[in-house]
This record gives sequence, C-alpha cells and structure tokens, in this order.
Amino acid sequence: MSGRKETVLDLAKFVDKGVQVKLTGGRQVTGTLKGYDQLLNLVLDEAVEFLRDPDDPQKTTDQTRRLGLIVCRGTAVMLVSPTDGTDEIANPFIQPDGA
Repeated sequence: MSGRKETVLDLAKFVDKGVQVKLTGGRQVTGTLKGYDQLLNLVLDEAVEFLRDPDDPQKTTDQTRRLGLIVCRGTAVMLVSPTDGTDEIANPFIQPDGA
C-alpha cells in the first residue's frame, strides 16, 4: 500500500468542463474546473456566484456576481456536480397548500 493519499472523488473527468460547487455557509458557485488536488481544493475559471436571498440566507436568487478565477478551499466544499445534464425540478416533497 502506498503512502500517497488519493481523493475519493475522480474529478479528472470534469476538468475543463462546467461544474457547480456548493460551499459551507450556503454559497453556490459555478465555473469551469481548471484544477484540483487530493484535499479537494478546486480552481475554477469564469466563476459566477449566485447571491443569496437577504430574507432567507439558505435560498439563492437569480442575481449573480462574476468572480473570475477563484480557488475554493477543500474544507469548504460540500458538493461538486456537473452543470451539463442537470435540470432544476420542483420539490416533490412540498405539500400543496390546503392539503
């Protein structure tokens, strides 16, 4: 067994492709994955942050802020997903009003 640590995720297939990253604290960023390491530090180019709703910090709004080239620290990364092939759907667990 080698002493080299390897990440559980294989992010090599996402390099130079669009990814969506959710960070601790509720921030959400999309961009082109340019690099990563075994600690899950991510380098994103053309990054765009989705701003949060001032009334409900857990919800994001349609307002965005261009960040450019950024580094996401691995300890703050909660989720990494591709932007291609994903669609937002309505929450099936929300009860309709009056039910």
